[in-house]
Amino acid sequence: MAPSTTAATTRRTAALGTGIVLAGALAYIGLADPHRPGFLFPPCPFHTLTGLYCPGCGGLRMTHDLLHGDLVAAATDNLFLLLGIPALIAWVLVRRHRGRRVLTAPAFIVIAITALTWTIARNLPGFPLVPSLLSG
Repeated sequence: MAPSTTAATTRRTAALGTGIVLAGALAYIGLADPHRPGFLFPPCPFHTLTGLYCPGCGGLRMTHDLLHGDLVAAATDNLFLLLGIPALIAWVLVRRHRGRRVLTAPAFIVIAITALTWTIARNLPGFPLVPSLLSG
């Protein structure tokens, strides 16, 4: 095999493996319910250590809600990721299409400031958009 053929095969195999793992993870999140206590997944280390919500807290619940078509619950669980992930994907695709560097220093600064702002806002008393846990 030529080196370029080997590299292409390796990329395809890696993409296929990643797709299989992602599909399995989405199936688990869709079938199990992260809103319920006892959901088999490690807790957020930031939340465990500080009692505060990080920018990603509620992401599994948001994904579960999206898989079940509940956009309002998904927004409540993590509006930052719900809007931020598609925006970041669009940014990357546009930058790649134009042949520009994908993530520049200003882009990292904007992401960091936005994540910090979201973290502070969602931990303020009375802030309505916090991840939900169902009892029972």
